Amino acid sequence: MERILIVDDEAFIRENLERILTDDGYRTYSAKAGDEAAALLQEEEIDLVLLDLNLGQESGIDLLERLKKIDPKVLVIIITGYATVESAVDALKLGAYDYIKKPFKADAIHLIVRLALETQSLRRDLRRLKRRGGSDPLTGGEMIGASAEISEVFNRCREVAQHDSATVLITGESGTGKELVARAIHALSARNKQPFIEINCASLPYNLLESELFGHEQGAFTDAKTKKIGLLEEGNGGTVFLDEIGEMEINLQVKLLRVLEERKIRRLGGVRNIDIDIRIISSTNRDLKQAIQEKIFRQDLYYRLNVFPITVPPLRERKDDIPRLMQHFLVHFNGEFNKKIQDASKETLELLCHYHWPGNVRELRNVVERICIMHRGNTILPEHLPQEIWGQDHEIAPSFNLDLPPSGIDFDNVILDIERQLIIKAMERTAGNVAKAARLLNMARGTLRYKLDKYAIDSEPSL
Repeated sequence: MERILIVDDEAFIRENLERILTDDGYRTYSAKAGDEAAALLQEEEIDLVLLDLNLGQESGIDLLERLKKIDPKVLVIIITGYATVESAVDALKLGAYDYIKKPFKADAIHLIVRLALETQSLRRDLRRLKRRGGSDPLTGGEMIGASAEISEVFNRCREVAQHDSATVLITGESGTGKELVARAIHALSARNKQPFIEINCASLPYNLLESELFGHEQGAFTDAKTKKIGLLEEGNGGTVFLDEIGEMEINLQVKLLRVLEERKIRRLGGVRNIDIDIRIISSTNRDLKQAIQEKIFRQDLYYRLNVFPITVPPLRERKDDIPRLMQHFLVHFNGEFNKKIQDASKETLELLCHYHWPGNVRELRNVVERICIMHRGNTILPEHLPQEIWGQDHEIAPSFNLDLPPSGIDFDNVILDIERQLIIKAMERTAGNVAKAARLLNMARGTLRYKLDKYAIDSEPSL
């Protein structure tokens, strides 16, 4: 919650501003004189000061100088009923963010405060980037792209990074870069100097995962010969990333829910609770709402995790980013394999952009790595691509009657009917083999099985 200090010698002005800003969700502090304002700025982490230019015996210009010496980074908006060009210029020269006249309207306060706090947030991000050598965790790392779809992900990462206790649920298909999103949020947050702990919930059975998460005391079970600090405790102060959260067994979900509610853990075999301060980011490529219906994921845990959802789009929905991603991977693997591949031909890029990319960005990265290992020239040609890309079936989906009758259509039912027809055609072409049909549709096998049940389409068991 942003903190705003109001400095004005008129009580009704302070009260009016407090009401406006509190309604907007800000935390407010008030002072009627310079000494009181200076003391508050030293004691509290103030984001913005609203400062009256005329404080009776004390000049607001003089107080502005005092406040800037205490905290050079604080933003100050001057408010006065005695506005002159000279006073405005003097205030701006001394570092005031902006200048507003009395009487003011509530809408003007809403706008100028929001813009000032957005500026403050951007300045903090910039300072963090400079401390890390100027590399933006979003645009300067592995997360590459400028499409509208990935730009929206970047914006949501920056937004939630400012609130370092909110839980985040990242959803998206396998290979889209969910871990990179989690790392970027951590790097942009105030927790960036604390640990980032990654835990793959699908990689360990229940008993081992429980021990890894919570730790154990010596003698807690047969093989517990020494005390072990759990990963949740190890990440104290930082971020814990629970990858593939949808694979966590239901009994362990209960314990994780308790951690989220109480911010306490207890080691296996322990007798006391341990306070922890962590942000939990989780990710999944599963449909958790469907998992809730199937009674394999707790609804209460889902709502605890899904405070701030971020969906990472599949590569097929951000194809404008493919050339940029390919060039990024080329630079990386040229250095690793001592190659000098500079670009791809127009025909190659067309094939890459036409391909459906079931493995998403991870698949593209693997394709570029394979080419850099095998190819010795300067340009990537179509024949250098894997067969599934240059030899892909270019058949377009069957055409449907898209005429709109005067009475209109039931859009959702029409889309469902198109989906059903495509699945039936894929099952017919593959003689009912679910695995082959899923590959033909570029769909996860589990998703296809769900849709086969949904539409009551028969299938042969596939090995």
